[in-house]
Amino acid sequence: MSTVQEIEAAIPKLSRAELQQFRAWFEDYVEDRLELTDVVKDKLDESRREIAAGNYTTRQPK
Repeated sequence: MSTVQEIEAAIPKLSRAELQQFRAWFEDYVEDRLELTDVVKDKLDESRREIAAGNYTTRQPK
């Protein structure tokens, strides 16, 4: 049995609280391991340049 199959078999046995705890942990785990694509990095760099040049607006909460 593969590790993925073991995890799939264990998940339905979790209580609601354990499932919520696992979900929060897994979302953090995946997010920490995602890498930004070159397209996203380029857009971030462009946004930083625009902000540095004063080309931005702010939006106030309603």
